[in-house]
Amino acid sequence: MQGDGKNRLTVDIFGQQYRLSGKASVNHIRMVAGFVDDKMNEIAKGNHRLDTAKIAVLTAVNIADEYFRLRQEYEALLKILHDDANQA
Repeated sequence: MQGDGKNRLTVDIFGQQYRLSGKASVNHIRMVAGFVDDKMNEIAKGNHRLDTAKIAVLTAVNIADEYFRLRQEYEALLKILHDDANQA
């Protein structure tokens, strides 16, 4: 760790080395990088003709879709909790 409070580490994503830094823990950064690597490999496995850039974009679209679906579920759960609290 440097004096700026950021953790820095090198990770492997889809066969490429990336130097990442952030205030998140090293374990969290590794977990995120591993998630992206797994998703890219999953997409590449089903699409042998795609180049790395297209695999990366499809991975981003898949992760964004997952994020928006989870956000909708979260907001629905918050609404249920809010409604239940107002009925009590």
